Amino acid sequence: MRKLTFIRTFLLLVITLSPAWAQEQTSIPAPKDWFLRDPEQDQLQGVSAEKVYQTLLAGQPSRTVIVAVVDSGVDIDHEDLKNIIWVNEDEISGNGIDDDKNGYIDDIHGWNFIGGTTNNVKEDTYELTREYVRLKKKFENVENGKVPKKQKAEYEQHLKNKDKFEKLKAKNEQQYGLYKNLQGNVILSVDTLKAILKTDTLTQQSLQDFNTTDPSLLFAKGFLLNLFKNIGPEGSIDDLLGQLKEAVDYFGVIVNYGYNENFDSRLIVGDNYANPYEKNYGNNDVKGPDPEHGTHVAGIIGADRKNDIGIKGIADNVRIMSVRTVPNGDERDKDVANAIFYAVDNGAKIINMSFGKSFSPEKIVVDKAVKYAEQKGVLLIHAAGNDSENIDEKKNFPSRYYADGKEAKNWLEIGASAWGSDQEFVGSFSNYGKKSVDFFAPGVEIYSTTPHNNYKNQSGTSMASPTVAGVAALLMSYFPELSYLEIKDILKKSTRKFDTLEVASPGGSGNVKFSELSNTGGLVNAYEAVKMAQLIKTQKGVK
Repeated sequence: MRKLTFIRTFLLLVITLSPAWAQEQTSIPAPKDWFLRDPEQDQLQGVSAEKVYQTLLAGQPSRTVIVAVVDSGVDIDHEDLKNIIWVNEDEISGNGIDDDKNGYIDDIHGWNFIGGTTNNVKEDTYELTREYVRLKKKFENVENGKVPKKQKAEYEQHLKNKDKFEKLKAKNEQQYGLYKNLQGNVILSVDTLKAILKTDTLTQQSLQDFNTTDPSLLFAKGFLLNLFKNIGPEGSIDDLLGQLKEAVDYFGVIVNYGYNENFDSRLIVGDNYANPYEKNYGNNDVKGPDPEHGTHVAGIIGADRKNDIGIKGIADNVRIMSVRTVPNGDERDKDVANAIFYAVDNGAKIINMSFGKSFSPEKIVVDKAVKYAEQKGVLLIHAAGNDSENIDEKKNFPSRYYADGKEAKNWLEIGASAWGSDQEFVGSFSNYGKKSVDFFAPGVEIYSTTPHNNYKNQSGTSMASPTVAGVAALLMSYFPELSYLEIKDILKKSTRKFDTLEVASPGGSGNVKFSELSNTGGLVNAYEAVKMAQLIKTQKGVK
């Protein structure tokens, strides 16, 4: 599931609610390219990418590295991405033939595992909903817990699922109703006062100057003035309406799709969902109906550094392979596994996975794909999640840990950091874990590409993961003699440490030492990583 932190502080002040999707840092905005900047030169806790290119890598040769973005889709025609999109040279575009015999017809720029012959999946249910429905069919007629002993554990799990499902569904229906009601009140008040004042734009001053004894108009005036007070001098009613629409849309998807027992997206895909090992379904539409998240991720990794427009990505010699797998809802294990297999088989050396969920009913299928990637020397980089939780204790999938308890050697788990080395250094939304998270990377207010040649700030571990993928691609590109295990080891050992830094604990439970939030206690840094790679290269005697 893709969780973004896009709602503004003033909206939280207005409605005094703080849903998980609405959390973000409240500091003064940083420069748009802060995540590329250097801590010493710029006093910003970026990855030092610009410093690397200006000093350590100036004039050095590099090879092209393919990075698979397993996500919601990528706008492959974006002005800042079109020159770095992977092209399958063994496939002839549009001829309806599987020219390279890989099982996927016309897969020119990647593949879409959540598409069918005539349509694409946009929304989907949550894994909790799917598990609740599956076990409900099995146990709905059970009376007083009378089940065979061998089904006891599964029945107990069903009861837990049922309780969690019903509570979350009710909570989100309440949130949806609240936001819709608030939106309706704002729109009604705005439209009424605009008509009476004969203006297209309401200002705080025009409302203060408006005199009336009509009770309904007095309410509308007071209501909007209170909103203005919370919005601040730079905000506007239109801004607020836009944020409210996002909130209504967000909770609308949750209620109408996420917790909808009767919705089945696989009718669109047309696969045999009962067969988790099935391949060769989907279509070649790697954009899909909503590629914003994947497009933002792709830009962080490698937006064109040579075209003097938009932004600069971290890696300067990559090709982005779009593997569409993540809907607005929870991704499915079968699709995740197939996405990994596809990326590995088609040459990706790094796979970015900015998604996650708390259930994985077919984990064994994903484990098989992760092991395959490990055998082929492909590095997997995964976002730790945006629930402000300790994932040493809370389940978060996909995971580096196989079902047998062993650990994937090709896995990195990433938390999200901000630009300043103070209490707000860690994203308030970021998951963490002394055992499960490897290190942190810039993930708060990251300015990157969005569809239709646009750009915007987004926050989340979804942004931190591609930051690391970009640094990993940079290392693979300039140091081809290094294995994926050496790249992973360098990334971990070269992190910048903050031994005495105490930060606000994600979730708001006091302060905690930053060094306790991951197993390295560090922050990714390309400059230190390249220096370490150069040293290893010298030790190997490579010129």
